[in-house]
Amino acid sequence: MPRYRLTLEYDGSGYNGFQAQTDQPTVQGAVEAAITAFCGETVRIAAAGRTDTGVHATGQVIGVDLEKAWPAKTVMNALNAHLVDEAVAVLDCVEAAPDWHARFSATGRRYLYRILNRAGRPALDRGRVWHVRKPLDAGAMQAAAQALVGLHDFTTFRDVGCQSKSPLKTLDVARVERVGEEVHLVFEARSFLHRQVRSMTGTLAEVGQGRWAVEDVARALEARDRSECGTVAPSDGLYLTGVSY
Repeated sequence: MPRYRLTLEYDGSGYNGFQAQTDQPTVQGAVEAAITAFCGETVRIAAAGRTDTGVHATGQVIGVDLEKAWPAKTVMNALNAHLVDEAVAVLDCVEAAPDWHARFSATGRRYLYRILNRAGRPALDRGRVWHVRKPLDAGAMQAAAQALVGLHDFTTFRDVGCQSKSPLKTLDVARVERVGEEVHLVFEARSFLHRQVRSMTGTLAEVGQGRWAVEDVARALEARDRSECGTVAPSDGLYLTGVSY
């Protein structure tokens, strides 16, 4: 039974997250329906990360086993044909080793958070950025973000519904930079807690707006207390941009 590794791009605005749910539009549901339409097989795909409602991806990775061995290019083109009415596209497809797994074989995940930082609301990027009107000090946000890098107990930035066994995570990269009218935050780690990126982003935005001092982020982290977290950023601006293996 051949296994395929696919890279997906999707706009999460119209989906109730990645994971399949009964009577709810999801990315997984759309892809699995496309697979059935293509080859008649009913399958369950595995993903590198199960993104929340409204979260987007430019580099989500999934794995699927099919009964028949198809050329990888045929799989990609056929699925894209059946996804034409969905906000999901297959960017790449290759055959994978039998022991490769989209989630468990991953060694790193990268997220981008986009903040539109201007007075005027977004029109073209509505639902794809977090609109913050007050000017943000990206330099202060970058300085504060460095307290988050390394191995820490991220309880402060962990959603109460998180099912991870431990709050300990190693954050490899936390980078903040201004790109024109936007402020971009990039986070890289082997894995993340539920809503960790949105929690860290919202907290750093408190620094950017001058409501928190740079050192307050380290204090909040050390508190290991969810109530010490700042604003949780909305899902609109969050993108899963890559997975490493």
